[in-house]
Amino acid sequence: MLAGVIEKTGSLALQEREIPVLTSDEEVKIKVEAAGICGTDVHILADPPGHPSTSGIIQGHEFVGEIVEVGKSVQNVNIGDRVVVDPTTTCGFCYYCQSGEQNLCENSSTIGIFMDGGWAPYSVVSSKNIHKISKTVSPEVAVFAEPLSCVINGMNKINVQLGSSVVILGAGPMGQLFTQAVKASGAGTIICVDLSEYRLGYSKASGATHVVNPQKEDTQSLVKKLTRVGADIVIDCVGMLFDQSIDLVRKGGQVLLVGMNEHAKPMITQYNIARNEITVKGTFIQNCDFPSVVRTLEANLLDLEGLITHRLPLNRVHEGVEAMRKGEAIKVVLYPK
Repeated sequence: MLAGVIEKTGSLALQEREIPVLTSDEEVKIKVEAAGICGTDVHILADPPGHPSTSGIIQGHEFVGEIVEVGKSVQNVNIGDRVVVDPTTTCGFCYYCQSGEQNLCENSSTIGIFMDGGWAPYSVVSSKNIHKISKTVSPEVAVFAEPLSCVINGMNKINVQLGSSVVILGAGPMGQLFTQAVKASGAGTIICVDLSEYRLGYSKASGATHVVNPQKEDTQSLVKKLTRVGADIVIDCVGMLFDQSIDLVRKGGQVLLVGMNEHAKPMITQYNIARNEITVKGTFIQNCDFPSVVRTLEANLLDLEGLITHRLPLNRVHEGVEAMRKGEAIKVVLYPK
């Protein structure tokens, strides 16, 4: 089968691989229907990489497919079921797993980043990492399950009330999903900030009441004008705008840090956080949020179809990665064959 493989640092190669086989009674084989390209995938394929990975593995941690084979011990799915994949594997015995914080597992790994994933026609994963989803949900929409799980985890950490004012920094895929999520939760004023007019156009469609390009308009002045005192909530989806988030949020407001960039080291005035009683929370991947994701997708609560900008066969994966890198795509869906 043709697979997208992390060949070496910053390099993706299309290679012929053997169709995987079950190696334990708890595994399932999935015929991949669709897979997504994530911003993390782009970071992995940068040189130097912005995210660690394992060379030689099949990339792709956002994917959906049909069960075609099950191990003897598998009880949660049957052949023919459609499933979405939770790519995070956890140990179950460390302090964090036993405390209900599996996303902080000390021994975690990730399918499609450190072990073979979904940029291939078939994938074998543990039955613990799959969740059934109705076939009424299209594969293209179901492929949003993993990023949406991260959004739901973040949403559980902030208090969006009817009429809340929210600033979202970054209008990439995660920014778009957060825009739709806060809109569905009742936010009144939603201000999306990005340097790309292309992405800001999608923010309007996702529910933003206002969009700002900082190269053309002063963000802080506009936020103050629209909210009078600053935003109730600021969500940084970029991963390097903590300092700006503090400037944009009101006294007593909330800041949610979503994006991750280990090289970013913004200068923070701690005094302002304490003096203004600002609540700051980080959020990392998801924590048992896939059941909520499945319910959300099956209820068709969000306009995810409208975020798909590219539909490509797997043999054009490089084209999709490049479009993401240039900021000329929102969601790229791949179809392995």
